[in-house]
Amino acid sequence: MPRPHGFAYAQHGDGTVVVTHHGREAATLRGGRAARFLAEVAAGDGQLVMARWTGAYKHGNERTARNHPRNRGR
Repeated sequence: MPRPHGFAYAQHGDGTVVVTHHGREAATLRGGRAARFLAEVAAGDGQLVMARWTGAYKHGNERTARNHPRNRGR
């Protein structure tokens, strides 16, 4: 599975964190969620954490769905 890439985040003075993916806003976190996010990014792989928090990660079922007979004609 390819590793996530292209994520970045900016922390603003009011505590808001904006996560971007390839320059486009993917999530805005405030309050306790922003604090938990920043702690997770500091403790682990930032790209993977940002992918998980924004929902932009693969679930592992993409190949199964692509090969389903209903989707083969598309």
